[in-house]
Amino acid sequence: MKLISGHGLDDVLAWRPTGPVRVREFLADAHALATALPAGGDVLNLCEDRYHFAVLFAACLLTGKVSLQPSSHSAETLQRLAVDHPGCFAVIDSTLDVAGLPSVTFPDLSTLNRAPVDGVPEIDEQRVVAILFTSGSTGMPQAQAKTWGRLVQNGRAEAAGLGLDRQPHVLVGTVPVQHSYGFESTFLLALHGGCSFWSGKPFYPQDVVDALAAVPRPRMLVTTPYHLSALLGSGLDWPALDICLSATAPLGAELAARVEQHGGAPVHEIYGSTESGQLACRRTTDGPAWQVLPGVVLSQENDTTYASKGHVEGRVPLSDIIELQGGGRFLLHGRHADLVNIAGKRSSLAYLNHQLCAIDGVRDGAFFLPDGADDDSDGITRLTAFVVAPGVASKALLSALRQRIDRVFMPRPLVFVDALPRNSTGKLVRATLQDLYRQHVSGGGAHGGA
Repeated sequence: MKLISGHGLDDVLAWRPTGPVRVREFLADAHALATALPAGGDVLNLCEDRYHFAVLFAACLLTGKVSLQPSSHSAETLQRLAVDHPGCFAVIDSTLDVAGLPSVTFPDLSTLNRAPVDGVPEIDEQRVVAILFTSGSTGMPQAQAKTWGRLVQNGRAEAAGLGLDRQPHVLVGTVPVQHSYGFESTFLLALHGGCSFWSGKPFYPQDVVDALAAVPRPRMLVTTPYHLSALLGSGLDWPALDICLSATAPLGAELAARVEQHGGAPVHEIYGSTESGQLACRRTTDGPAWQVLPGVVLSQENDTTYASKGHVEGRVPLSDIIELQGGGRFLLHGRHADLVNIAGKRSSLAYLNHQLCAIDGVRDGAFFLPDGADDDSDGITRLTAFVVAPGVASKALLSALRQRIDRVFMPRPLVFVDALPRNSTGKLVRATLQDLYRQHVSGGGAHGGA
């Protein structure tokens, strides 16, 4: 299969601060970097610039190297990768500390010897070309090998599901390209969905606005509920959007409607996992049902739903509770790991988080069931909740929350914090919440109650 499909050599693939980059220029950069890479094993692609990542990924395709793409750059993660992949080396384009791993700095592409390009290379579709890693939301990150043929199908399926195959867009992403969502929706969608991408990774609201203004329409913002909430709260005017895409956490219909009103474009969500790849999409304001992407099949055995066919590698069990509706449509009812059962009543952490964050004045919040949590005197395990709500009184917040959820799920304690420790994709990793619990609850920083 070709390295790039849906583009001619003179079509624009990427946008950088210096201007557009055409396919033939991108391929020339990739060939030049391929000859400059040191000998060795797998490549830890830690480039933060999305164009640098793309050139390095293509260079790995050309040299037979596997691209390792951890979603976390912690010293523990990198050292574990060095053990699991002997001979690997990192390529960086920032001051990132690589925890003692062998590393090289991404070169100045203008200094490399670039030869003219007259065609698009073919890559063996059966070859494992990338290893992605789960986020570690519920445990240690797990490696997921991806073959080239399935990755190509992945990009094409998303383009068809979102209608981008009919009208390609410029993709501006706030999420890291190493993460499966960013990899699929800002990189594969460009290589094999006919789109192009902005090279940066804007994070703060002003950065997002500037990035959108730097590229032509039609454009799609690839982001998260966390970033959308921050963008709305900033009060900034946005350049016109044509599509907004969200993932990594549930997006409330109320927030989606506000984004559509402010941005003037439909808000869609992508559902999937690192293990399975993206599986389905929906326009949030159209209702709760999801539609599977072309080629994907969902099936059920007992309480487990499996994804297969299309771009899915094998038959993958999903961690979510899913209600199939026929015609490739389904409803999500939360994650198995998120279910809590207290005094015979069940709920999900995702539902409780949604209710907490819907309260006026709450900027962010999350319920948490800590490891080894002690039961109350009545024998009932109590949840903790962390909340970012400056200016909101504890009593008023608890009163509002009591109107939304069953009393048995009220947090004891409720902990006010300045910010939640979200990672670069807006996710809350369980280990960091456990640390937050130890810091505030054990140290007496909690207040509030039910």
